[in-house]
This record gives sequence, structure tokens and C-alpha cells, in this order.
Amino acid sequence: MTQHGGDDTATCHVGMMGLAVMGKNLALNMADHGFRVAAWNRTQSVAEEFAIEAASSPGGATAAKDARHFVRLLKRPRVVAMLVKAGEATDWTIDQVKDLLEPGDVIIDGGNAHWEDTNRRERDLKARGLLFVGSGVSGGELGARFGPSLMAGGDAQAWEAIRPIWEGISAKVDANGREMKGAAPGKPVAGGTPCAAHVGPGGAGHYVKMVHNGIEYADMQTICEAYDLLRRGAMLEPGELSGIFAEWNRGELESFLTEITADILQQKDARTGKPFVDVVLDAAGQKGTGKWTAISALDLGAAAPTIAEAVFARTVSSMVDERRAASAMIAGPSADHMEHGDRARVVSDAHDALLCAKIVAYAQGFALIAAAGREQGWAPRMDRIAKIWRGGCIIRARLLSRIMAAYERREDLPNLLLDPEIGAMVSKAQAGWRRTVARAATLGVPTPTLSSALAYFDGYRADRLPASLLQAQRDYFGAHTYERVDEPRGKHFHLDWPDASRPEVVVG
Repeated sequence: MTQHGGDDTATCHVGMMGLAVMGKNLALNMADHGFRVAAWNRTQSVAEEFAIEAASSPGGATAAKDARHFVRLLKRPRVVAMLVKAGEATDWTIDQVKDLLEPGDVIIDGGNAHWEDTNRRERDLKARGLLFVGSGVSGGELGARFGPSLMAGGDAQAWEAIRPIWEGISAKVDANGREMKGAAPGKPVAGGTPCAAHVGPGGAGHYVKMVHNGIEYADMQTICEAYDLLRRGAMLEPGELSGIFAEWNRGELESFLTEITADILQQKDARTGKPFVDVVLDAAGQKGTGKWTAISALDLGAAAPTIAEAVFARTVSSMVDERRAASAMIAGPSADHMEHGDRARVVSDAHDALLCAKIVAYAQGFALIAAAGREQGWAPRMDRIAKIWRGGCIIRARLLSRIMAAYERREDLPNLLLDPEIGAMVSKAQAGWRRTVARAATLGVPTPTLSSALAYFDGYRADRLPASLLQAQRDYFGAHTYERVDEPRGKHFHLDWPDASRPEVVVG
């Protein structure tokens, strides 16, 4: 029988602090998998209501009266999870229990914390003998409830302590990399590979989750650009586009985001009868993880322009009034659609552009994780990350099985584009990608991520770039020096530009 409040017996396997939607759903998921949950919330009535809701689950729940009671309910070593707002709220929640816990107990932050904050919290709690896990939790509300992708960072001992819970509640995939479903909502999946793993020390879990979200930004934006081009350029209506995306979801573009796009585009607005997408304001919000990803890429000197462009695209979309005023003042191309285009070819090209840009977004994200690993002194297992992203998370996609295989073939793969199988996919599809970007430019349809992905691809494969001229410019106006193609790397020169004879000198 589930207790509500007054039982001090340590019967609970895990505690959950914070019972807003994500915390509540993850806790219900735990109870469904037979883990008894101690529930704590700033408003005790919320914890009481949760315990009642969880009463019929195999694990059940006990509502804690306060933080001290909450800790007494937990079996040793205690495992305390929290899903609260990142920042001060997370620190406040930790403060409620840190003096009540004992060495060897574990605190898990499952929110979208900045990885540097996670590093700080782990250091502080380690000094008390406490273990801290910063874990990415991806999949949204439904993922938390029925199986998310879980990216745990922190001490290996902490991972072993939470592993049965984290692997138990995570999404599961079958031998083909397809996400498995339970017999009914709330019924655990039998078998399958868990989409949960230890990805590295300290803030690694939150860093990987941050990059996941950066890739998500790019993936969503590329889909929107393909939709926009086909809508405005090929004059296809949302209902027709729904069918196209549904068809794409049966091939290489199969993914959660492609699937929900097909569903969204067939939805009608109950109030007006118009396509639902036409009554939604075209101003995208953001919570910061995409921006963090772009900033981290800049700090590390890692190229992630497609992710950055997705962030900027949201910023431009938010300038609604300014854009509307500009649309009345600034003329674009005279043609507003493809007058003699082959519609089937246009759709096929858009498919190929979307596939290539998606691969590039993943390539940039994985390269960024590798750069962070080198900087922070941890060795991320890329195959493991791809493996746990195959189910539960927002960017789950068929392509991730190919990415996992690419890193299994070569653990130190510098870039996904260098994998023979994935490189062949892009090579085969690049003609349609190029036609799509050119078509969009001709029509005046903005494609910041499709275009930047192509520029990244062409830049990465270039034997020589015009940075030679750029370095000469820097040396001319700022004496920043340059390297020569006929000298070893690291040997720097300067030309005395104002001097008519311009002597070259070695400067390092």
C-alpha cells in the first residue's frame, strides 16, 4: 500500500524533488518500472497528489512532508533526482538536502543546466563526500513519462549507483535501432537496448544534452526551410506536404521530427478551418541551449555554422513587426514560384537537401563534442552517444544507426563526412541539395541552414581556401604574421608592407 506522508521507514529506491510536468512524468515512469519513489515538492499538496496518482503503479510513491522526511524515506545509498528550473532554483533545491545526506549518496540534476554549473556543483558536493550526476533528459513530456534518452555525466561510481534506475526507465530500441513500445502506456518494454549511458565525467552529460539540443535546432530549422520552399516555390498546400513528409518518413529521413511534421501539416484549426500551421504566429521561441551550443563552438574554435544559423533564424523570426514593415519596403525577386519546374524533381531535390543538411548538422555536433572532450580532458564515446540517441530523444532518427556504425568502424573518426558510407550518401544526394539551395536563392526563399550546411560541406572538402588572402590582409594591416605553404606549420613570417621592397622576415 502506498503511504501518503507520515511513514519514516526507508522503503523508497529513489527520490524526486520537483514535480512539475517533467519531474512528475519521470517519477511516474520510475514507479511504473517498480521503483518506489519518495516525492518532494515545495508545495506539499503537489507531492500528496502525485502519491495518489502513482498508487496503482508497481512501485508506488510516498509523499514527503519536508526535506528531512524525504531523506529518511530513502534506502542507502540514497539516490535523489531533481528536475527543476536551471540556475538558482537548482542550487536552492540542492541546498535543501545536501546537509541531510551522507557520503556515498547521489544527487541527480536532470534539468537543462549549463555544463559549467554542473562542474561547479560536482566539485562542491564531492568535497562533502556526495556524488553528483548531471544528466541530460531528452524526449519532452512524453519521453519522460514513457522512456527518455538519458545522458549521464559524473563520477563512474555515481553512474553505477543510478544505472539500474536510469537504464530501466529509458527508451529501448530493438536490434534494428527502432524504438520499442510497451503493450500499453505505462507498461514497461520487455527487452531491448536501453537509451541511457554514462557519457563522461563532470558536466559531460549536460554538455552532450546541450549539443543534442543544438542539433535539434538545426534539424527543426532545415525541415521548416524545406517546407517553406515547397510551399512557396512549388505551390504545395499543407495537406499535400503532409503526405510528402509522411512518405519521407518511410525512408532515410525517418525521424521523430519528420513524423510530427507530417502530423502537424494535416491538422486543421478548429476555430477557422484553416490549416493549423497558417494560424500559428511565425515567431519561434528558444530557451537557450541552442545559443549555448553556438557559443561553445566559438569558444572552442569548432565549426558549427549550421547550428548557429538555426539559432539566428529563430532570432530573425521573432522580429515580427520589423519583418512585416521590411516586407512592404524591400523588394525581392520578381518570380515568386517555379513557373516551369518539374514538381516531382523539386520535391526529390528538397528531400536530398534535407538529408544532406541533417547529416552535416550531426557532423558538426559530434565534432563539437569531440572538441569539448579534448578541452576538458574526457574521451567521449561517439558510438555510445549515437546509440542512446536512437530512441526517446527529440532527434531520434534512422540515420543515428548509421552514425553509430560509423564510429564503431573508426572510433577516432574526425568528422562524419569522412566515413565512407555516410560520405557516399552525401555525394549521391548533393546535386539535389545544390539545386535546392540555388532554387531558394532565385526565388528569395530564405534557407539559412540548408545553405550554411552546403557552405560547410564545400569548405570542409576544399583543398585550398581563400584564407590565404585573409591572412595576407591580417598581416598587412596588423602585422599578425602568416605561414607559408613551402615551410613547416608553426613557422611564421611577416612582410614589411609599407616598404617598397617589402622584405620578408621570420618571426617565429
